[in-house]
Amino acid sequence: MKVAIVKYNAGNIYSVIHALKRLGVDPILTDDARELRTADKVLFPGQGEARQAMTYLREHNLDSVIRSLTQPVLGICIGQQLLCRHSEEGNTDCLGVFPVDVLRFKPQRHEDKVPHMGWNQIQVKGDSLCNDQSFVYFVHSFYVPVCEFTTAVTDYIVPFSAALHRDNFFTTQFHPEKSGTVGEAILQNFLKL
Repeated sequence: MKVAIVKYNAGNIYSVIHALKRLGVDPILTDDARELRTADKVLFPGQGEARQAMTYLREHNLDSVIRSLTQPVLGICIGQQLLCRHSEEGNTDCLGVFPVDVLRFKPQRHEDKVPHMGWNQIQVKGDSLCNDQSFVYFVHSFYVPVCEFTTAVTDYIVPFSAALHRDNFFTTQFHPEKSGTVGEAILQNFLKL
């Protein structure tokens, strides 16, 4: 199986590579359109800032490549956010695979800290790569509201989409590669699609 990881100016990509290698998969890290289109599975992970990431994707024509993929695609963290329509982070137009906007967490109480960082529980809603009531690891200041594409929900300040699914596109706001055996199972479920 050929597994490709989208190479762009986002952090945390190497932890995804190492997680896949622990599962017996040797992925390729690439920004080559042909490599991405011919892969059996594509992962779109990362940590970073939405405007800079979208600028890089557009400059390298990766925005249209990613939108055109027909095999299973897994967006992780900022990958989930960039697959949405628009982000409040930098007032940025994104890829639009999911027609929903990404919002900034607004603390309501003194104890509400942003970014949302650490372990939190997900509740599965519909067809999901995740197991219900699992604890997974998050690091993010922006979130996707609960919508028709939400497959898992987490509550932090407000309920938000911990995972999304539309057609061949799957996403997690959390980091499966940093979520222990639960995260490994999610990556395995994706690889088995």
